[in-house]
Amino acid sequence: MFRVQCQAGSYLQAHREENRNVLCSEENLRRRNLLLVLVTSSIPLAFPSYGKTKGKNPYDEKRLLEQNRRIQKENNAPEDFPNFVREGFTVKVVASENYVKRDSGLVVWDIAVGKGDSPKAGQQVTFHYVGYNESGRRIDSSYVQGTPAKIRMGTNALVPGFEEGIRDMKPGGKRRIVIPPELGPPVGPSTFFSSKQFEVFDVELVSIQDCTRRTIGFYSDFVCN
Repeated sequence: MFRVQCQAGSYLQAHREENRNVLCSEENLRRRNLLLVLVTSSIPLAFPSYGKTKGKNPYDEKRLLEQNRRIQKENNAPEDFPNFVREGFTVKVVASENYVKRDSGLVVWDIAVGKGDSPKAGQQVTFHYVGYNESGRRIDSSYVQGTPAKIRMGTNALVPGFEEGIRDMKPGGKRRIVIPPELGPPVGPSTFFSSKQFEVFDVELVSIQDCTRRTIGFYSDFVCN
């Protein structure tokens, strides 16, 4: 009985293997026929993507530049405003020879050079400013507010790019400062800025004041004059 069962089992197993081979052959044949139909009917096939990157097309850069210029014109951007060719996270700044790029990445244009000494850490600077985004749209202005801004230097009260931009200005000077994202303010849900972009400021340094610490009881502050 055991030998008969074994032979019957071997026979059934061989029969199953034969049927499976036939089914595999039929399946492969159906796949080949389907592939042939897709190719001959010009239906596009989906192949895996390997992260190919397109070569940079000069016409794309020209189109983006013209687009930025058109938007800036609509926003009444000031004269000789820098252009920003942005494609994804890649940004190229296009500006005239008036602008000078520093090692830090900051870009400045001295519209008018003032007279006297530049501000030092601990001194207070009084200045007017107009802030723009990359599209040349005005986002803030002390002239509109009707009063200049006052900030003590070296107290981290300004974003790094802005403080660097006015650090070597002189009273009466006017400068356009182009601040790259890495020298700009932090971004995120808790801040006013929602994305890392270049910022442009036209700054007029009005005056510089010395400051002294004043202490009254438990109260302490600085007086600048």
